Amino acid sequence: MPAVGERSAARREATGRRLERLAALRGRAALPGQFWDVVAVTAADAEQGRAYRRQLAEKLRGKELPLGTRYHVFVDPPGRKMGNGGSTLHVLRCLEDLYGDKWTSFIVLLIHSGGYSQRLPNASALGKIFTALPFGEPVYQMLDLKLAMYIDFPAHMKPGVLVTCSDDIELYSTGLTETITFDRPGFTALAHPSDLTVGTTHGVFVLDPSSFSGEGGVEYTSCRHFLHKPDVETMRRCGAVCLRGGSSQQNSSGDHSDSDVGWECVYTDSVFYMDHSIAEQLLTLYKQMGTLCCEIDAYGDFLQALGSGATQDYTKPTTNATEEESQSVEVRQKLYSLLKGTALNVIVLNNSKFYHIGTTQEYLFHFTSESKLKFELDLLPVAFSSFSESAGSSDHSATVIQSVLEPGCSVGPGSVIEYSRVGPEVSVGKNSIISGSHINLKIDIPSNCFLSSLSIRMNDQVKYVSMVFGVEDDLKRSVKSLSDLHSLRFFGASLPECLGRWAVQVSDQLFSSGSTRLGLWTARIFPVCSTLIKSVEMSLKMLNSVQHASAFTLNGFKLLSVEEMLAYKDVEDMLKFRRQIYDEICLQRGKEKSDL
Repeated sequence: MPAVGERSAARREATGRRLERLAALRGRAALPGQFWDVVAVTAADAEQGRAYRRQLAEKLRGKELPLGTRYHVFVDPPGRKMGNGGSTLHVLRCLEDLYGDKWTSFIVLLIHSGGYSQRLPNASALGKIFTALPFGEPVYQMLDLKLAMYIDFPAHMKPGVLVTCSDDIELYSTGLTETITFDRPGFTALAHPSDLTVGTTHGVFVLDPSSFSGEGGVEYTSCRHFLHKPDVETMRRCGAVCLRGGSSQQNSSGDHSDSDVGWECVYTDSVFYMDHSIAEQLLTLYKQMGTLCCEIDAYGDFLQALGSGATQDYTKPTTNATEEESQSVEVRQKLYSLLKGTALNVIVLNNSKFYHIGTTQEYLFHFTSESKLKFELDLLPVAFSSFSESAGSSDHSATVIQSVLEPGCSVGPGSVIEYSRVGPEVSVGKNSIISGSHINLKIDIPSNCFLSSLSIRMNDQVKYVSMVFGVEDDLKRSVKSLSDLHSLRFFGASLPECLGRWAVQVSDQLFSSGSTRLGLWTARIFPVCSTLIKSVEMSLKMLNSVQHASAFTLNGFKLLSVEEMLAYKDVEDMLKFRRQIYDEICLQRGKEKSDL
């Protein structure tokens, strides 16, 4: 491991302490006031909600979570997407429906996990909040890490709601005598020193430079104006840019961690808290509005209304606004009227780092390279796996999570294998992701390959489908016309070219969303098979035909899109496959111990 700065080492030490605290609570009841009264996870639809509840029940049964807390999954109402702001309002209503006035005395952790993870599709079926991390026995998931990173908060928090997302990680250290306290009225947000380029994709706080020093671990101040994903010129014009200097300072990319030269930074957002007075006001407005007809952003639409310098500019409609945009403007204006003048308190965490694991590229980088996250979380190259010396990557940069890799197989550097079985004659190339798969044939899987298998239930029978893409393929991109399909790329080739290789006819029926969204997410191209091994084999043959410009017909197969695979997914069967791998690894470890 290369030399790292003192600040990164301090974050690693503090993170280790928090993980130890959570480990001591797993399967045990916390003392009153020492942990969350409610942990609420949002889901986009009923099927996703069932998957989340099933996994929560499994984690509770396995004593992987603290006991005594109310764990809930709240599903967004059917209809139009409501955004994480709409989901927040819906959760408040669900809590009141469940607990009446009692909910106003609760300390609530609200985790937004309602997306379909199109940029990290190995998390699509079972959810980003249940993404496996390469450490712990049994392996930790994002939910466990969230609970660990915020484990100090409840004891210093008045009743209210802490809002966070499922695919980000905040690591931080504080002084020995410093605490992070959420006891002020209104909103309170954590702030992290970040490079200006990071600020363009986050919320940025405009702070009074005289109100904090940038020294120490924790400082309390207030925000005059919150900027939502501003450009650099706007940051400068609004006074958001600060100058930090000296060897103790660091920007969010780590480039200046040991520099003696000053550097420009902004303070960016991550999680925020609202006290129960604010939560009740928002709930009242939600009831008055009735059914939401537009998306609300919990960050852009709530926080931009706060602070002494907030203006109504962000609520103004664009020229030629659509009906949906006009409805968004109306909702934003109502939120602004409700929240204007409300304080936005800011807790500046001077030694903190915000990490995002929401894309295949971020996932591979943080898990397999010498990243700061890997150092600070002490991520392992092999986490709870059966992985012999004769299998693996020569430079140890591959990552294996709860998988069985048989002697003879090889995994290229920069690749991640999770919840999978890999046979002895399998060679996985560089920078690939293999998830939930059973590969038991002689094959070279190319570099930059994404392979993820799902169990599905059709006509009351369990079947299997494996999706395969390039790790850089854009599953969110769609076109409106069949004549534009050539702009969609599958592993470097145009989609029509691939369809020709597979003898799949181009028509509106090719896409599960009809003619509304034509893209890789909705293309019916993946064959349904009777076994997991066969589904992997078929999808890899599809990929091979594209790579080598050869024909491979999909005639005779029922074909599904990724969108449909998720609708038909059989969560119980996928978890059963994971349990089988887990039990086999435990058995193998027990045998190894007895041999000693």
